[in-house]
Amino acid sequence: MSNSNFIDHVIIYTRSGKGGAGSVHFYRGRAIPKGGPDGGDGGRGGHIILKGNRNLWTLLHLRYTKHIFAGNGEAGGANRRTGSDGQDRIIEVPQGTIAKDYESGQILGEVTSHNQMVTLLKGGKGGLGNDHFKSSTNQTPRYAQPGEPGEERQITLELKLLADVGLVGFPNAGKSTLLSVVSAAKPKIADYPFTTLTPNLGIVAYRDHRSFVMADIPGIIEGAHQGKGIGLRFLRHIERNALLLFMIPADTDNITKEYQVLVNELKNYNPELLDKSRILAVTKSDLLDEELKNWISKELPKDIPAVFISSVTGKGLTSLKDVIWEKLNASEIAE
Repeated sequence: MSNSNFIDHVIIYTRSGKGGAGSVHFYRGRAIPKGGPDGGDGGRGGHIILKGNRNLWTLLHLRYTKHIFAGNGEAGGANRRTGSDGQDRIIEVPQGTIAKDYESGQILGEVTSHNQMVTLLKGGKGGLGNDHFKSSTNQTPRYAQPGEPGEERQITLELKLLADVGLVGFPNAGKSTLLSVVSAAKPKIADYPFTTLTPNLGIVAYRDHRSFVMADIPGIIEGAHQGKGIGLRFLRHIERNALLLFMIPADTDNITKEYQVLVNELKNYNPELLDKSRILAVTKSDLLDEELKNWISKELPKDIPAVFISSVTGKGLTSLKDVIWEKLNASEIAE
């Protein structure tokens, strides 16, 4: 996904269709000049529906679609003929899309699987024809119900990437490099901060033809939960990950302190993120000899498993995959 093509936030104005009016009609035939009421019902208005599509990875196709209207129901007809329903408007979105009311922020629905459909706005009901209002005291009702109006609402669509593993770290921690080595993803890589400006997904092959999905999230900086840097915009993508892989370079002055800063940013953004399984990967470990590696090991956080890796030499990558797979399976068993 190129930077310009990844859109994870759009605002659209939607309106469902209004119901068709019921019909006021009386049967007329050659032998029956004054028949009873036979007006049909109006059709319902069209719905506004979200539909999951696993082939979509971005909301780019909705970027310039500012208005989405469903069709109106048709009026009822003679001979108790019901009017046609208004055409539904189906909005295809990537898996992991959440729809919110723009004004209140209320969640209207979320799509997490392929072909899942969520009705955001219901079309108005069609009105009843005059056939429904006949009675022993009123055999020729000359009225019918109008169709109900549709709903209209400004909606915010947000995409939260669905991935098994989310990479968490400061800029230049080696996240994109790791993703490029263990998967076929080709994120932009350079030796300066904020190289990654959009999330990248990669499928990581594991033993016996198994695999898991890894997401490279743009680097977080201290204060990201307050809007500093570019991390805030993408912190929501971490909410969908089953496991968080914290990545800190071996040449960092204080690995434990940097880890705590990252944990604090996640906590301030959403405390529930701390309930996810965590792994610490010490990157650029090809720079370490055994003595230095042992010394650093004693200083690492004790509450999560740690793996020394090097994306350049491939050192520790197999062990890392093993730990990730074990953690992912443990999460599934726990659920």
